[in-house]
Amino acid sequence: MDIRQLRMLVEVVRHGGFSAAADAVFATQPTISKAIQQLEHDLGEVLLERSRAGVRLTPAGQIVYRRALSLLGEREHMLRELQELRGLQRGQLHLGLASLGSDMLFAPVFARFRQRYPQIELHVLERGSEALEESLRAGEIELAASLLPVADDLQWQAVRTEPLVALLPTSHPLAQRADLQLQDLAEVPFVLFEKGFMLNRHIIQACQARGFSPREVTRSGQPDFIVALVAAGMGVALLPRMIATARQRTDVVIVPLHEPQLDWRMVLAWRRGGYLSAAAHAWLQLVAEHHAHG
Repeated sequence: MDIRQLRMLVEVVRHGGFSAAADAVFATQPTISKAIQQLEHDLGEVLLERSRAGVRLTPAGQIVYRRALSLLGEREHMLRELQELRGLQRGQLHLGLASLGSDMLFAPVFARFRQRYPQIELHVLERGSEALEESLRAGEIELAASLLPVADDLQWQAVRTEPLVALLPTSHPLAQRADLQLQDLAEVPFVLFEKGFMLNRHIIQACQARGFSPREVTRSGQPDFIVALVAAGMGVALLPRMIATARQRTDVVIVPLHEPQLDWRMVLAWRRGGYLSAAAHAWLQLVAEHHAHG
């Protein structure tokens, strides 16, 4: 058993199959299959159930996968500690940024970081918050943009809090309201986010707590397309106010949502007790400075 085999197991599970995993690690599918077979042989356990629908972890596979994430994360932290010897004159910073809102929250920080630390290479992984937290635990990234509440094994620094607003086509009867509550939208179809967006889970859970499940009409990971779908009459979308107002258009009405517990609370998270490089500390400081004055 070696680190390479564990990495391939993680990628097969993450991508739902051998072919997609092979593309992710720039290897051939037979190479991936052989590595998993060797890992199963070494451990004396079947780790994956294979079918036409994809792969699924066996009970033994779940144990190995969980431990593999931890081992891979520790390996990345070891490498980062060694990089620390070079200080901020050389090195890399791997960031995970959420697809929603990062253009507005973090793009200005990139420019400041580049000016102050030109020798540090910035690498960005863009996914939904749920997927980013998994990448954080696997050591693929050092800091991840996520939404509160985060898991207990993570620490965090606040970035920004925004209320959610409802976006409706101008012709919708509710578009004339001064404000709305979730119960008002029980009969309205929802344009939701793609799988992996933590805001999706918050919205669905909040609706269920009020006695209904949102009637999903479609999903997207692109705010501009979500707004366009609302304009086309597909349904209602809930977005952070900052993101919605930046995309105002004449055929869509933005109505305040009176649901304070659903506020969009963006943070930067890292592994609790994990090692943070000087570059990561510098990034956290710049984010704090920017949003303190912004």
